[in-house]
Amino acid sequence: MFSHDKIWDAIDQLARHHDLTPSGLARKAGLDPTSFNKSKRNSSDGRLRWPSTESIHKILEATGSTIEDFMGFLGARRNALPEGNFPPQVSPIPLLGFAQAGAGGFFDDGGFPAGQGWDVVDFPVSPAQKAGCYALEVQGESMM
Repeated sequence: MFSHDKIWDAIDQLARHHDLTPSGLARKAGLDPTSFNKSKRNSSDGRLRWPSTESIHKILEATGSTIEDFMGFLGARRNALPEGNFPPQVSPIPLLGFAQAGAGGFFDDGGFPAGQGWDVVDFPVSPAQKAGCYALEVQGESMM
């Protein structure tokens, strides 16, 4: 979840990354120079004011940044690995030889592994993502 403070902090970081002030960033994007002033981030009655998606689009376009760049400033890099050298997480998944796969009894009506005779192989997928994963082993000319 992204908080109000994190969104505004990401805008400030994007501005700094491009050697701009928040006002300079707004101006460069064709917005009112006061759009990103700290005084405008809360209404007079204390309600939080959030930047519009249109404003975010304009500042990304003006700086040549991507949504991934912006998400990085939020601390939410998608598909990024943590710092350091970590081995990939592995989970066991069912393995069946390709030639065996054509024989009946190895898959249910939904196409998922079923029955007996499956081997197991470690595969780089988290336990939460492994549902429905299976491996077919192809050797030699078994696909011919």
